[in-house]
Amino acid sequence: MSYTVFARKYRPRTFDDVLGQDHVVRTLRNAVEQDRLAHAYLFVGPRGTGKTSTARIFAKALNCSGGPRADFDPDEDICIEIAEGRSLDVLEIDGASNNGVEQVRELRETVNYAPARGRFKIYYIDEVHMLTPQAFNALLKTLEEPPPHVKFIFATTEPNKILPTILSRCQRFDLRPLPPDVIARHLQHIAQLEGIDLEEAAAWSIARGADGGMRDAQSMLDQLVAFCGEKIIEHNVQDVFGFTSTETVAALAAAVFERQTAEAVARVQSEADRGKDLSQLLSELTGFLRALLIKEISPEVAAAEIPSGFWEQLRNTGRPVSQDQLLGVLDRLADAETRMRRATNKQLHFEIALIRAVQSLDEVRIDDVIKALDSAPRSPAPPAPAPKKKPAKTAPPEKQRTSRRSASSDKKPDIEDKLATLIDQAPDAPPAPEQPDPPPSEASARPSPSGDPPAAARDPFYDDPLVHDALRIFEGKLKE
Repeated sequence: MSYTVFARKYRPRTFDDVLGQDHVVRTLRNAVEQDRLAHAYLFVGPRGTGKTSTARIFAKALNCSGGPRADFDPDEDICIEIAEGRSLDVLEIDGASNNGVEQVRELRETVNYAPARGRFKIYYIDEVHMLTPQAFNALLKTLEEPPPHVKFIFATTEPNKILPTILSRCQRFDLRPLPPDVIARHLQHIAQLEGIDLEEAAAWSIARGADGGMRDAQSMLDQLVAFCGEKIIEHNVQDVFGFTSTETVAALAAAVFERQTAEAVARVQSEADRGKDLSQLLSELTGFLRALLIKEISPEVAAAEIPSGFWEQLRNTGRPVSQDQLLGVLDRLADAETRMRRATNKQLHFEIALIRAVQSLDEVRIDDVIKALDSAPRSPAPPAPAPKKKPAKTAPPEKQRTSRRSASSDKKPDIEDKLATLIDQAPDAPPAPEQPDPPPSEASARPSPSGDPPAAARDPFYDDPLVHDALRIFEGKLKE
């Protein structure tokens, strides 16, 4: 028999075998058990997350003996035919190569035929977003009202390219990228079945490099077995795929936390001399620092992303780093990651980001100032001087009003209080009839701004009682 790669040999066969997609599996199980089956399903997710495998398992549950049943036997003939892609009732169509109107018209002609063996005739279209708009439009009517024995299952990595009229006619299931700990455990399970000694650190390194895709991780393990044989260590993963060891990443992070700029730059130079991809190194450093930040907030979430050995390596770093400082470091590294995508000299941007990250650790933040002020001892306030007592003009009882100034206040009245007092003391008598001009006083004898002494003498402003009260209250003087 020919060799079967791990990605096909260990493909999920039942709902229980699907890893990391519990929300999808539970919904499909309940739909089968409760006989609440829709006519069209859409599986969305990155590559290698189980879209095709889940579609085949769902097809087995629908067309198995005595089905639909969620607890079907994967070893019966009809389920084996579906798993191998040779069932007459489950048609798998590649949307990339069958994306024209003619292919959709042929499909519309075959939907009226009854299934040959199972209960349903199932059409599985992979990469459905590759269909042309004309092909989508030709499929609309059939997709909305298919015959009772027809089910459609679509899969795509780019749902934004699918027409909204198609999306509205499907039940959508989003398959998520698998966490690194799930991938690492499954790789060790495969290694155990194959008689391979896979180091835990190596399994974690593969899981991080797979970027959430189980198929990619299985293919990488297949390649490592061909390269290393029956024993695989983390160093082998680094040599084959150019990944960086956790020790290197931890040492680089420790150099940043210790404010050792020269050490951090030297480690980047060392990795560049070894031919390592600096973009990958920066991505791994950012991922570890993100996990370190998440660990401060939710330790359970961080434990699923980073192996325990990494925390041991970071435990001996010198001064502790606060969340605000971690955010500052991550902000600098994220900026460098954006610039390195287009730059030819990636090392320069990486080194500048490390220098700025170290400098950001010593920046004074507003939170630090507030904490310092709150923790500083407070000296008692000096006693306020006693207010000066001044005689006040007594107003008639009917004109007295409530004073705005508090009796316990030891401060001088402000502008509003003074104005209010002045207004309270103003008489409400009607204007007096014109009287002969009084003899000129010292104030009235002053020259007017125009220089005309008789004009100043005729001006009653300087003899007005309100003016004198205002001068007294505000402690003012008339300008000479």
